[in-house]
Amino acid sequence: MTCAARWHALAPGHVLLDGFHALKHALRFGADVPLAVATDPAAALDLARDLAPDLTGTLAALLQPVTAKELRALVPRPHPTGVAALAAYPGPAPAGDPVPDEPSRRQAPVVVLDNPRHLGNTGAVIRVAAGTGAAGVLTTGTTDPWHPAVVRAAAGLHFATAVGRRDVAALPDGPLYALDPGGEDIRGVVIEDCALLAFGSERAGLSAALRERATRLVSLPMRPRVSSYNLATSVAMTLFHWTSGGVPKL
Repeated sequence: MTCAARWHALAPGHVLLDGFHALKHALRFGADVPLAVATDPAAALDLARDLAPDLTGTLAALLQPVTAKELRALVPRPHPTGVAALAAYPGPAPAGDPVPDEPSRRQAPVVVLDNPRHLGNTGAVIRVAAGTGAAGVLTTGTTDPWHPAVVRAAAGLHFATAVGRRDVAALPDGPLYALDPGGEDIRGVVIEDCALLAFGSERAGLSAALRERATRLVSLPMRPRVSSYNLATSVAMTLFHWTSGGVPKL
């Protein structure tokens, strides 16, 4: 079977890792990668020696050469690094949801994105969540958090945290802090490790169902006349508050 034929056979049940950095992170966090290709394997290995020396041997054995034309036939928008791969979902397709429902089993907050619309923002949030050690990212609504554009924006860090999609009614148990401009200043709030941190969509804000479920509405400090923060920025600020111990600053 040719590389292209194998790719097309695997693609429907696997996650597209678009670019060297997505492949790097997926491998570091235990992803099962049955196939990886590169237009210039030697250049990809040079990148590995500079940025991921721990993976040089793994990548040398894994990467298969393809032409630029062949890569364009496999990936809609090839990454500048000329690298792409397929990884198995970490649970049953279309992605398992390993976020614990019981608060006692969580040692870090879960980020909830309420009906997000922007794929790049969703990926950026997953990247922030992975970097800060959040327990996972759950989305409500129709956006697929495993969409290739989301995985690309997250640089493959889906494999470093739990990522899934749920209805509001099926969210895990635990205190839920919903970010809202009218809420109390988050600097005066201690966020429990088992909390859920909910953020509304970029345009519509929090849904009525999410507001009803919220334990508490909280807000981020913001300069007057500035309308809003970017979604990923809001998540980063909130998770930083949690990582700092959530000690009241007021």
